[in-house]
Amino acid sequence: MSSGFTFKRFTVNHGKCAMKVGTDGVLLGAWARGGRRILDVGTGSGLIALMMAQRFSEAGVTAIDIEPGACLQARENVAASPFAGRIRVVEMALQSFQGGLYDAIVCNPPFYAGTLRSKTAARTMARSAETLPFADLFRHAARLLADGGAFSVVVPAALHSEFDAEAAFAGLWPRRVCMVKSVPRKAPGRCLLEYGKRSPARVDEAEEYLNNADMTRSEWYAGLTEEFYL
Repeated sequence: MSSGFTFKRFTVNHGKCAMKVGTDGVLLGAWARGGRRILDVGTGSGLIALMMAQRFSEAGVTAIDIEPGACLQARENVAASPFAGRIRVVEMALQSFQGGLYDAIVCNPPFYAGTLRSKTAARTMARSAETLPFADLFRHAARLLADGGAFSVVVPAALHSEFDAEAAFAGLWPRRVCMVKSVPRKAPGRCLLEYGKRSPARVDEAEEYLNNADMTRSEWYAGLTEEFYL
């Protein structure tokens, strides 16, 4: 297994992390809106924090995680990047975090509930919603989000309605929805969701796919990730 992934402007090593670099994180890091203050919840290797720092050159990014190995890995990746002066990694749970208000909050959340367990405690922690229940995620995102800010997540398509419900309980409104298929003929497998504190005039809805039928990158995915993938 590779210990890392090289992008155009930085390298993400993930050997110390329970969760490795994957398509979900790349999608969110390339799609989410930013601002001058950005919070990455559950940063893992630091991938999304690095992507947001690259896209938003005036931004200060705070990246939090509860797993010590992930924080160590994220700090190493940040230190080796061109964005080291603008990204701060904090080992802390979202529920305890006090950082003021953020223009953008991004999260590739743990979404397995119930009794699912992985081979290591760290991977279980990273994958399990028990450490960050959806209700907690939305309540604290709402607490930390500026009035005009954007809270963006990437989740399995099957959880779309559940996330919308939790957002409503927390006083957040859906603003953008992108349903993502692996290939054109498949049903959407994941979705990119953006929420805010203000009700929009309309929700911006889209459906895209990652790969063409011949498994080359789609025009949408290639364009979205052009500044990152080699």
